[in-house]
Amino acid sequence: MDRLICVAPMMNCTDRHERYFLRLISPRIYLYSEMISIAAILNGDREKLLGFDAQEHPVALQVGGSNATELAECARIGQDYGYDEINLNVGCPSERVQSARFGACLMAEPGLVAECAAAMSNSVVIPVTVKTRIGIDEQDRYEDLVTFVRAVASAGCQVFIIHARKAWLKGLSPKENRDLPPLNYEVVYRLKRDFPQLEIIVNGGIRTVDQVRQHLQAVDGVMIGRQAYENPFILAELDRAIRVEEEHGVTREGILEAYLSYVERQLRC
Repeated sequence: MDRLICVAPMMNCTDRHERYFLRLISPRIYLYSEMISIAAILNGDREKLLGFDAQEHPVALQVGGSNATELAECARIGQDYGYDEINLNVGCPSERVQSARFGACLMAEPGLVAECAAAMSNSVVIPVTVKTRIGIDEQDRYEDLVTFVRAVASAGCQVFIIHARKAWLKGLSPKENRDLPPLNYEVVYRLKRDFPQLEIIVNGGIRTVDQVRQHLQAVDGVMIGRQAYENPFILAELDRAIRVEEEHGVTREGILEAYLSYVERQLRC
């Protein structure tokens, strides 16, 4: 899988229609779904939640949960729907997510995350990955992150997407947790140096082509969040700048024309 440049899973943003739009801009960008809870997958309208256009590939399904058996079943369902990867959310700090015992609070339970990763990996042939933070609350020593990564990696997970700031589980809203505390990219770089065999992707506050170039000197990939939503044409700029051997000649006008055709097809469904 080529995760050199990824678009982050964003609630109420990276649904199937947004992902199709982003794919028109960049044919190689790696896409992630918004987080979908295991309860929704097991009990909800699966076609509405999981259906997507084949042109979106490569695309990963991000799931939220902490029950190993149910996560394994959801991984199988995601694989059957054609997703290229199943990603476990261990980074969302919202109180609602915490109350359901998943998201960033799971960083305090590396053994449980390892159990979940093992169950998921054993149930599918596609990669199972984890998106996490560099720490939570007072559990923010580098040694704590190493303990977490080592435990989950031993369960079969070889790809870690690291949001380069810790999360405060109490006192800050999810929105505030996107900007506070400060970013610490050096922690992610150090993790890659200490675990060279793992694929490490950095996430958080990345907004320019030059920043992407800088990060790629230290890690395996870069995940862009809000900037890809607010300024999606940056993905075409990144294709030209980072993948200099590839020139797709996309234009804003051509993208809009292609997306209008997609909208018309969707309205006929």
